[in-house]
Formats: sequence, structure tokens, C-alpha cells
Amino acid sequence: MINVYIPRDTASLSMGADDVAAAIEALPEEINIIRNGTWGMTFLEPLVEVKTDQGRVAYGPVTAADVRGLYEAGFLKGADHELCHGLTSEINYLKNQDRLTFARCGLTDPLSLSQYIDNDGYNGLSNALKLSSKEIVEEVTTSGLRGRGGAAFPTGIKWNTVLETEGTQKYICCNADEGDSGTFSDRILMECDPFCLIEGMTIAGIAAQATKGYIYLRSEYPLCKVVLNEAINIARRENYLGDDICGSGKAFDIEVRIGAGSYVCGEETAMLESLEGKRGMIRAKPPLPAHVGLFGKPTIINNVLSLASVPIIMDKGGEYYKDFGIGRSRGTIAFQLTGNIKCGGLVEKAFGITLGELISEYGQGTYSGNEIKAVQVGGPLGAYLAERSFDLPLDYEAFSEVGAVLGHGGIVVFDETANMKDQAKFAFDFCAIESCGKCTPCRIGSTRGAELIEAGNFELTEELCELMDTSSLCAMGGMTPIPVKSALKNWPEDFEK
Repeated sequence: MINVYIPRDTASLSMGADDVAAAIEALPEEINIIRNGTWGMTFLEPLVEVKTDQGRVAYGPVTAADVRGLYEAGFLKGADHELCHGLTSEINYLKNQDRLTFARCGLTDPLSLSQYIDNDGYNGLSNALKLSSKEIVEEVTTSGLRGRGGAAFPTGIKWNTVLETEGTQKYICCNADEGDSGTFSDRILMECDPFCLIEGMTIAGIAAQATKGYIYLRSEYPLCKVVLNEAINIARRENYLGDDICGSGKAFDIEVRIGAGSYVCGEETAMLESLEGKRGMIRAKPPLPAHVGLFGKPTIINNVLSLASVPIIMDKGGEYYKDFGIGRSRGTIAFQLTGNIKCGGLVEKAFGITLGELISEYGQGTYSGNEIKAVQVGGPLGAYLAERSFDLPLDYEAFSEVGAVLGHGGIVVFDETANMKDQAKFAFDFCAIESCGKCTPCRIGSTRGAELIEAGNFELTEELCELMDTSSLCAMGGMTPIPVKSALKNWPEDFEK
């Protein structure tokens, strides 16, 4: 029987993967269709792979209408075709990555626990169960892992704080409210390797002596909800979650909670408010969530990729993970190439690759064929970078030095037709819509900012940016000036027109 792999993630489904699967299933051959996850090469989806003696041969992007021609050309035997890319493992886009966190995405059936275990899954948990909580925290600290979000706070320090805080109940909260424009790495991980996240959260629970975990999932990810809940049920059934994990006597369980569609709930304290059934509004700090978090108890809050990086750290060791990256930015990060880009997708690389290398070598330039004008890194509140910044290494400190943020690794490309005055106004408009309304600089400043740009009063706009930066209660208002000021600085001609 011939094994054919067809992805089942949201992006592939939106491009007709189910129709392709149905067309292949109807061929007059004995075919075993495996619905795997995506490799992250979204520009090639749906990517169909055929298992051969040499390895998996890739064809894409494939439509249902292409199937008959592929069959006649002999694709089930790995034959050449205009849609053929050779062995999947040899495609440069994939071959030149540093796949640590995403090593299984695209390789396996996301809901096959046996395939997960056969590909080094649960090795990390097995090692963690042999260690004390303190030793687990020390290993994560050694790795240099930092939050794969806006603040990039050291994960080991956060875990140690919760471990050392007294509490009758402690929680692990996974922030899966991936709302930044141009980001989709969390979604791919959850849809294509859910056991990795479950394993990471379980290790975090053992490290902090927490027995309950919550995944705060954005409402726009319905497939993630289905996949995660099914994976959690499988993990419970096989004793990887519950009251006696793998016979260790340690308890940990996970529940998925759906967000209410608010961007600001990506901020950790607003997420806690929403989890508690309240309106998602920012809490003043201190106290820190590590001391007084969910339901007033000590709580670890990490995003998806921070927690999903833990299994390989506990499998290979903190020193192994630390060997990737530069400076204080250790390990790998999943960059997401979107916008006006020819080859959009997910690229997992060690910190240190330059922005220009990522866009040219992986993205292959703009989709339109025009010159690149601007690149926004770090979501809708990230800086707009001009071409002179393309030699900037993708590293938290390097970006901070130029007033930019690396954030969640989202990279949105704009060509020369973009108007940066419009993009600056969009930042204020976005903030006005998404602000929780708790603090005046964010609630009122965002509205006034959009009006000032429209009126052409850019001197007062910069004064307003300074006020929002220094006076806002959270990063929503505090970071809104970043894209505005970068647009004003780099493209003054767009504001003079």
C-alpha cells in the first residue's frame, strides 16, 4: 500500500486540502492517506507527499484538479512533475532551518501518540520525573530560554519564583491568544504537534509543583480547540495526564479555555481576568502573577512556544539548547514570513540570522515583484524597519537598541506602494479599537493620535507618543508609539505629501 501524506492544518484546509485528499482517495490504487501536520511552507500548501524508498517526495501546491495529471505522470512512484520539489527533506526552505521545537510538525500525524513517542516525544518528561523540581528549574535556567513573546523574560527565573512561593494551589497558564498580525506559529504547533505543548506544560507543572494547567486559546482557532481537546483526552487515557503521571505519583491536568476575541487579553494579567470569567482588563502590578495570579494563587504564565521548547531542553539538556543563538538570546525562534512576500511560511532558526537573510533567502523577495519598502517585525505594535536595517541580527537586545521589538517573531513585508502615513495611523486606530479602556493615555491617546496624523500635526503627534510611552498601564498603549515613531523617522516624505 502506498502512503500519501496530506496536511490537515487550518492553512492547508483553507487551500483545499480536503478536496485534494478526496481526489487522491478516489484513484484506482490502494492508498493509505495520512493527514499529517504542515511543515510550515505555506506557499506550497496543500503539499502532498508520497513515501518512496528514497524518502518522502513532495508535490505542491496541489489542487484537486491537479490530481489526475499527477497520477498519470506517476506521482505515486515519486515521478517528476512540474509540481514536484523532490525529497521534502531536501527542499532548501526546510533543509536550512534549525528545527528543534517544530521538529515533528509535518512529519507525523498530530494525534498519533505512538508517532509522537517514536520521534523523541515524552523523553523530556521521562527525564524530568527523575529530577527534583529545583533541578528541572535549573536545567531550564541553564538553557537561557526566554519568553517567546513581547517581554522575553527568562523562563527559568519565572518558574523559580513560583516554585519558591508558598501556595496551597498553583497553576500553569499557557497564553495561546496569538493575536499579532502576521503570526501563526502557535497555531501550527498546536494543530500539528499538540502533545509537545502538553508535555511542556506537564514539565512546568512538576517544576513549580502545580497540579492544574489552562490553555487560553483564541476564539478564532476552532481547529486548535478540537485537536488540543482530543490530544488531552488521549494523554489522560495513556496516563500522561491525571492523578498519577506515568506511575510517578505526581498529578497534573490541563483544560482548554476559549478567549473572548480581545487583543489585549494577550497581556498576561488581562488573560487572567478573562480566565476568571471577568472582563479582560489589565491588572496593576505588583503583585506579580507569579505571586498572586489565577484565582489569587501563584501562577506560571508562558506562551505556547516557550512551553513547547521545554521538552527538547529536558531531553537534550540545557547546554545543548543554549548552544544555539547569540548573546542573551539562546535557542531558536519561529519566524513567520507574511505580507507582500513570495514564499511565506514558518522558519525556525537560531537567533542571530539577519532580517535581510531571512527575507531574501527564505522569503525570496516580494510577491508583487516590487522593491521592499518596509518590514514590520513583532506584530501591529512593532517598529517599521527600512532597508538600511536589514543587516540587523534577529536578537532581542539588538532590536531593543534600535527601538524595535522582536516579539513573537511575526514579519510583515510591504512593498514600495505602501503609504507609511496610513500605516502610522493604523497603529493608533488599532489601539483605539483594542484598548481595554482602563487607562486614559491608551484609551484617549489612541483616538487623539489618529486625529493628529489625519490633521498633519506631527510635532504634537510625537509629544503624544512620549506621553503614551511613559504613562500607559500596559504595553498596549506603551508600544503603540513604536510603529508611529519609526514610520515618521524612516519615511518623512510620506507625511509631507
